[in-house]
Amino acid sequence: MSYVHHVEQFHGLPTYTFSPYVNPGDLPAAESVAWRLQCGQLPAETDYGARGDAYAARFTESVDLGKIRAMVFGEPWYGDGGLADETLLDLAPRLTGLEAVFLGDLEDDEAMISTIYLQDVAPVLAAFPGLRELAVRGGEGLAFPVTGHEELRVLRVQSGGLPPEAAAQIAAADLPSLERLELWLGDDDYGGGTTVEHLAPLLTGRGKPALRHLGLQNSPIQDELAAALASAPVVARLTSLSLSMGTLGDEGAEALLLGQPLTHLRELDLSHHFLSHAMMLRLWTELEPHGVRVDLTSRQEDEGDDPDWDEEDGRYVAVGE
Repeated sequence: MSYVHHVEQFHGLPTYTFSPYVNPGDLPAAESVAWRLQCGQLPAETDYGARGDAYAARFTESVDLGKIRAMVFGEPWYGDGGLADETLLDLAPRLTGLEAVFLGDLEDDEAMISTIYLQDVAPVLAAFPGLRELAVRGGEGLAFPVTGHEELRVLRVQSGGLPPEAAAQIAAADLPSLERLELWLGDDDYGGGTTVEHLAPLLTGRGKPALRHLGLQNSPIQDELAAALASAPVVARLTSLSLSMGTLGDEGAEALLLGQPLTHLRELDLSHHFLSHAMMLRLWTELEPHGVRVDLTSRQEDEGDDPDWDEEDGRYVAVGE
């Protein structure tokens, strides 16, 4: 199963890849789609920067920027890094209705997720005080030194290795309107290394009073995270919780069941896990009668139990390199 693919919908809108060869009169209404910028379709005789400039110029000539609600940046802006941020900041005065941005929408055949270079996203958030949704894919170079943002409702970071410093910055940020937070923490070998301590402000619920969905996903320390969440104050205000895509085993699931009540949740997503069949049955038996939808799909085998397996730990996250 591939977790890394082009988004087909973003911010409740279908994505539409802008082509410089389409007659402007045949384009959809500016506010009706999430505009995906991918200029790889232009002739390759010039470098990425020049191609990006020509493509962006054609886009700004063809689309009413003031009516755009959502933008998705693909290749080459994150093929060589940074151009998406520059384009956004240059166009900020004209993108008066922008509500959502996705940075780094590349698939595996375009760039492995661990090689998608990101930057400090604080200037983007500062330039768009009305931004409601921000999604980024990558990890290397990501920084989030944001003291606060009043309007952001959704923040998603898809990474094969989220820098621990960035995770700590997100955990500490004052985001009073944030309702959904999804962090793919990733593997230590690809730049990850986030610990429970890095996420401590988030687990207390400080700075994010509106949070209703929390995803701490794709992590090699999923059992430790589950144990921390078992008593974390933030859980009581959630309607859904995801510990998917990681290395969750029976120890972590046991901690969740013995901790604070989870019966107020509508959904508990534990997909891509290493649970025993007995523990899976116990989770269903204890939670689903209370109306909690428990997702236990994509059970993995712990290859560490195989005497022929050379690795010290046979568990693995869903998305690494």
